[in-house]
Amino acid sequence: MGKKRTFISFDYDHDLDLKNLLVGQARNTDSPFEITDMSIKETIARDWKANARRRIKGCDVVVVICGKNTDSATGVSAELKIAQEEGVPYFLLYGRANDNCVKPVAAKNSDKMYRWTWDNLKLLIGGAR
Repeated sequence: MGKKRTFISFDYDHDLDLKNLLVGQARNTDSPFEITDMSIKETIARDWKANARRRIKGCDVVVVICGKNTDSATGVSAELKIAQEEGVPYFLLYGRANDNCVKPVAAKNSDKMYRWTWDNLKLLIGGAR
């Protein structure tokens, strides 16, 4: 089985370091996923939502990294909404173990935020949620 094509959604202004950590984990030899695409700062282009939709549709899973300010990150909510509309599986990852991380506004009440461990990540990428 090939690696899962993964889109990372994250708060560009506050959690770029977390995105970099996840990209690093994707490079592990036993990683079940590869990073296909990532969030972009929404002011880059007027048609960023159309571009995000195209990229998200081309992925197997969307990983939403949640930090302290994710509820105010409009781009993360827009990307999550796109994943929901397109039926692309996603999960929320608790980005900072020692902080109060919050869900994006577009998250459903039933969406669980999962602890970020290597074992959990491999299971979640594989569909265990």
